[in-house]
Amino acid sequence: MKASLSSSTSPVNQMVRKARISTPFIFTLLAFIIFVAILYGQDLSCTFSHFNYDKNLQTLDNSSPNPKIHSNFGEIVMKEKKKQKGRKEKKLPFAIGKTPENCDIFDGKWVRDTENKPLYEEWECPYIQPQLTCQEHGRPDRDYQFWRWQPNACDLPKFNATLMLEALRGKRMLFVGDSLNRGQYVSMICLLHRLVPEEGKVMESSYSSLTVFRLKDYNATIEFYWAPFLLESNSDDAVIHRISDRIVRKGSIDTHGKFWKGADIVVFNTYLWWMTGLEFKILKGSFKDGEQEIEMLSTEDAYRMAMKSVVKWVERNMDPNKTRAFFTSMSPTHAKSIDWGGEEGGNCYNQTTMIKDPNYWGSDSRKTIMQVIGEEFSKSKAHISFLNITQLSSYRKDAHTQIYKKQWSPLTPEQKANPKSYADCVHWCLPGLQDTWNELLFTKLFYP
Repeated sequence: MKASLSSSTSPVNQMVRKARISTPFIFTLLAFIIFVAILYGQDLSCTFSHFNYDKNLQTLDNSSPNPKIHSNFGEIVMKEKKKQKGRKEKKLPFAIGKTPENCDIFDGKWVRDTENKPLYEEWECPYIQPQLTCQEHGRPDRDYQFWRWQPNACDLPKFNATLMLEALRGKRMLFVGDSLNRGQYVSMICLLHRLVPEEGKVMESSYSSLTVFRLKDYNATIEFYWAPFLLESNSDDAVIHRISDRIVRKGSIDTHGKFWKGADIVVFNTYLWWMTGLEFKILKGSFKDGEQEIEMLSTEDAYRMAMKSVVKWVERNMDPNKTRAFFTSMSPTHAKSIDWGGEEGGNCYNQTTMIKDPNYWGSDSRKTIMQVIGEEFSKSKAHISFLNITQLSSYRKDAHTQIYKKQWSPLTPEQKANPKSYADCVHWCLPGLQDTWNELLFTKLFYP
């Protein structure tokens, strides 16, 4: 007798039954997968993109012609170690490579280099102010021009004027601060202008606070804005600013800051103008008030107030995905030769060699100010790159303008009889030390 083909035992019917039972389960499973994908999709995307980045970075590192300086490839850098753990690696604007993580480019030594230095000649750059043209004003030696900064753990990328100009295409680069920052500004122009035809560049300056070097073919500008305290002060006149009784208005950074908005790269500095004593006058209210309320702060607290203002301005006004902010540290002076073991009563006058002591620092106040900067910048939500030029510049007592510059006023017979009495031990000859500052700026901009 043949076996019965009942619906309960038929293989076909069993498959249909299983399909009917599993269909709701399949829909439920799909719905759950979709829900998870929506909920955690961004994290999954970051995970896979991070995996791809690691793979790409390894490829770039292996293909780099120089293992120390990845000068031809993009870079993604870690946020400062002091920031919270778990932050994603992020590529800083303008960065195209990186220096080794174990290399502090500000820790090094000066190496004589007559083959590659200077990067330009004084007579080749018509934009240098007569206060900085030492050769034109009779300086008999040129040795100060032939020194290269060599970090201990790596090499600095060679300054590439073509790369810098292309990076500035359609952009605005702004130096803000005092005359030392103006010297760095002029140095940058001297490093770049030879690649631009005469009809493609123009310097637009007036007696206002703003000076503009316009690169017509690049639709770009390199600018300098005079603001020696960054905040509003009674020394803000770009010409008549030699005021001994200096006053700074509290909370006034937007007075000047409104002219800085829209800049893609900003290089700040402020230091020397604060160093007038142990205390500093801070104005509450306005300079237009009939009765002015003055508060006396320690110089350290006054300077800290300025740093807080800089940090807040950068956080409010600069897009971290498109712009970069830099702060150049204190430019040292060499007004007392006893600081480096020289004769009492001397200064930088007639100094043609640098300080050899690697531990030389100079004024102790610089350490205090450096600590203030570090404390305030570490609290910043914005990325402010620090150009630590203080220590490396401290060695360079040979690089000041000394007496070889255009003088602000005619020299007296007494001054002429004693040249060191009017030697400028604050500013620097160009070409010279400040070109190195811009080499460091170049490195921090493109190879953080």
